[in-house]
Amino acid sequence: MNITAVIPAAGSGERFGGKKQLKNLNGRPLLHHTLQPFIRLGLINEIVVVVAKGDVDQVNRELRSMISAKPVKVVAGGKSRQVSVHNGLTAADDSSELICVHDAVRPFVSEDLIEKAANACSEHDGVIVAQSSTDTIKRIMEDQILETIPRETIWRAQTPQVFSKAALQEALELAEAENIQGTDEASLLERIGYQVGFVEGSSLNIKITTEEDWVFAEAIYKQLN
Repeated sequence: MNITAVIPAAGSGERFGGKKQLKNLNGRPLLHHTLQPFIRLGLINEIVVVVAKGDVDQVNRELRSMISAKPVKVVAGGKSRQVSVHNGLTAADDSSELICVHDAVRPFVSEDLIEKAANACSEHDGVIVAQSSTDTIKRIMEDQILETIPRETIWRAQTPQVFSKAALQEALELAEAENIQGTDEASLLERIGYQVGFVEGSSLNIKITTEEDWVFAEAIYKQLN
């Protein structure tokens, strides 16, 4: 089954203070590290990287130095992640049956985790990677705790998220038509009745959002290498 990996990397990095996906980690852009498992994994037949319109040429130059036996396309994103993912989906090869969406700023995803999520799609319309909460979860309004939510029912969504191409396309097009912004792609499928499963993720599969996260990323990189 052909799978296109769509890597949304068009964010401005406001909370970080810059485009972290293009910041160097051990001498190479963070995006370079994120792409490596997708390049190595035979299950993925092509990669579509979605970047800000002004970064297309720069990222193309960066990617020329990467050795890849599969197509790696760079396309322009939109004003939101949702639009960028849709642009990436539109650029996917017609033969692809599954779309694997992965955050450009999660550089420590493993090939095993990608494969586990993709294989689980045989039983679902889509599959996300998620981790159980180790913290006690509170529902709060202003400065008042309303309730404590049983943490065994709470899972923190990560990426990759893998979907039937047709289901993801329908979900994105309906969301656009109804002016709905989902917090992730899975939520858009859920809202129109598709069944989304999950596989357990990894604590190393962090999303780099803040400068503090970058400190953790450098430590993880040293540990893994």
